[in-house]
Amino acid sequence: MARERHDPVTGQMTTGHEWNGIEELDTPIPRVALFFLVTTALFALGYWILMPAWPLGVTYTRGLLGFDQREVVTRQVDEAAAARANWVERVMALDYAEIRADAALMEIVNEAGHALFGDNCAVCHGTAGTGGPGFPDLAAGAWLWGGDAGTIHETIRVGINSGHDETRMSQMMAFGRDGVLERDEVRAVAAYVRSLSGQDLSATEAARRGAGEEIFAENCASCHGEDATGMVELGAPNLADDVWIYGGDAQSVQASIHGGRQGHMPHWEGRLKPLDLKVLALYVGSLAAGGAGGEE
Repeated sequence: MARERHDPVTGQMTTGHEWNGIEELDTPIPRVALFFLVTTALFALGYWILMPAWPLGVTYTRGLLGFDQREVVTRQVDEAAAARANWVERVMALDYAEIRADAALMEIVNEAGHALFGDNCAVCHGTAGTGGPGFPDLAAGAWLWGGDAGTIHETIRVGINSGHDETRMSQMMAFGRDGVLERDEVRAVAAYVRSLSGQDLSATEAARRGAGEEIFAENCASCHGEDATGMVELGAPNLADDVWIYGGDAQSVQASIHGGRQGHMPHWEGRLKPLDLKVLALYVGSLAAGGAGGEE
């Protein structure tokens, strides 16, 4: 049986309940708690009266204010569609130079392009477009097929070594694997190629450089050019800069020469709308330092 008594410390009555020597005080609920309970109840009652609240089968109570979230969302969607239609029409009607000259329009294009790039291109080229082993750095301005917006658009449209009927085709033969060059010749031309980008060569590489230059002229210049600056007509990269797709160290360059390279990029025609292709071309071109990749 519970026995109430005065707590000698607080002077409060106890409830008479005891747990292992611990007694419960009969303390009233704090006034502030009652205040918030009453306030919450009044707010709920007011909300039920003013706003849509209670379901009634196939309908619901509308509330005295007549507020309808569905109508608000529908209106916002219609407004967004109208705003989008305005810049979409302009992007499709203007050429690349005109679009780039319009700073406000380019801000919209870059925002849309960033989302498109993240959804479709970043998995290979990275979120910032800086690429990785086997995937070109789009922010470096070192373009395999040309960096004007029209050319970038075409590359995105048809892809590289893709299944598109008009795909860009590019392949570097396997000089070592196919027996065109001997192992020492592969090492020699690799040393020469590395020297073109100003890399420090080991003493052994430096001794091979002269022979590598002759081998390059006989076997590589037809695609990469006599000065090794590449040929956009063939998608052959510039070997005289410091931008490397597969790595510029001795081992990586030798591996490229020995086994050859054949990159692949899917075509996006039929997967993306014409507007998306154009927006992506403009955005990708703007990734290069100073936006140089997008100039006509």
